[in-house]
Amino acid sequence: MGRITGLGGVFIKRADVEKSSRWYKEVLGISGEYGPVFRFSDEPKDDPFSLLSSFADDTDYLDPSPHPFMLNLRVDDLDSFQTELEEKGVEILGRQDEPYGKFAWILDPDGVKIELWEQIGPAPE
Repeated sequence: MGRITGLGGVFIKRADVEKSSRWYKEVLGISGEYGPVFRFSDEPKDDPFSLLSSFADDTDYLDPSPHPFMLNLRVDDLDSFQTELEEKGVEILGRQDEPYGKFAWILDPDGVKIELWEQIGPAPE
């Protein structure tokens, strides 16, 4: 029997696709014909992983975004990437360092919350 092997993509409705695509390219440095392609074979960390997680309806973790989802994007060096974002005028909503990773949060032009994450250590069991 077949099985799920990972996240295949995230697809988002946008009011202005060109504007959003341009922001992701200019601000985050990611682009592609159908959107950015991320290959785990390009990942410098040991044991890279993705997570599909659910939150209760009343969570405030996704605030201040009005959307019922958040993007989590992997970053190889969060400290330097955060500096680059701040130099581009991007507001950092918060920052948190944990034993399993470093996190920072921003909003895209459509109000989608983006969690930037630098993985520390292997995938959980």
